[in-house]
Amino acid sequence: MNSIVSDAYAVHFNEVAYESLNTHLSKSNYSTIFILVDENTHDLCLPQFMAQISGDYNFEIIEIESGEINKTIETCVGVWEALSELGADRKSLLLNLGGGVLTDLGGFVGSTFKRGIDFINVPTTLLAMVDASVGGKTGVDLGSLKNQIGVINQPEMVLVVTDFLSTLEVRQITSGFAEMLKHGLIKDKDYWENLKRAESIEDLKLHILASISIKNDVVLQDPTEQGLRKILNFGHTLGHAVESYFLENQEKETLLHGEAIAIGMILEGYLSHKLTGLSIDELEDIKITFLSHYNKVIFKKQDVEQIQGLMKYDKKNAHGRINFVLLKCIGEAQIDVIVPSELITEAFAYYAQ
Repeated sequence: MNSIVSDAYAVHFNEVAYESLNTHLSKSNYSTIFILVDENTHDLCLPQFMAQISGDYNFEIIEIESGEINKTIETCVGVWEALSELGADRKSLLLNLGGGVLTDLGGFVGSTFKRGIDFINVPTTLLAMVDASVGGKTGVDLGSLKNQIGVINQPEMVLVVTDFLSTLEVRQITSGFAEMLKHGLIKDKDYWENLKRAESIEDLKLHILASISIKNDVVLQDPTEQGLRKILNFGHTLGHAVESYFLENQEKETLLHGEAIAIGMILEGYLSHKLTGLSIDELEDIKITFLSHYNKVIFKKQDVEQIQGLMKYDKKNAHGRINFVLLKCIGEAQIDVIVPSELITEAFAYYAQ
């Protein structure tokens, strides 16, 4: 795969990723290289990763606990303290080896420690490869509220090594698949159609470059999310609220990000049909496609009411208004749409049918 050049860095793939990393390390004279991992990537990815690094460097490994529940400022404090205790300085490098939780958090830690040290992201999940690899968004959750604290800051580079996908459970692969499907819905109908026919991890590997390219093209045009970049949030206004609700409710089974966003895209697809012109045929296509990959979740009336309450924390909101990204058609999105609350209730009813 060819490297993708983003705003201030590049996304490199597989063998080129390791070559680019080794070249960068040989030229940069870092005092210490810190590698941030969780218990999964420590065991499943770190040995393979370290075997590809050539040269004699001072490495330190910092491990955090995996999972969205640990994407908190408290975890950041622990990493900042570890960096301090291990003698990190402004000439240190932080390598973030993990999924989207770890790369988001690690990027925030690197962006803020001593007012910013270099960091490199090595996403190991499909979701992180196609979503967190581009855009420079870093940060953590505030309680159960998604991504409330953070900054936009770019890594030195991103290294996508698709061999790491073999370490994942099927559920994690399916979670990342949702974001890939979203890229087709908001920007490229042909990509949506092609991606629907993917049947294996090997098929998905062939589409990773296209997904990252779609997101990169959007981010390059709007790096600070003033307009166009908002289309990347299709499915996320309701999807994030669903994810947060299931995260904070101990009686509910926690949903992975992609699972919640898949629900959000069906719901916001319905809103698109009602408000921005999405045809009934395309709406049904969206619903059938997602429900063929993701189990339907049962929502009670009180669930829907509480999820609607959580939407007020969505980061796209402004001046007290909840702003949605909706579809005019598959492949074309519209930003800053105000949605009547009664239509959201209808959307959940449509999802339940």
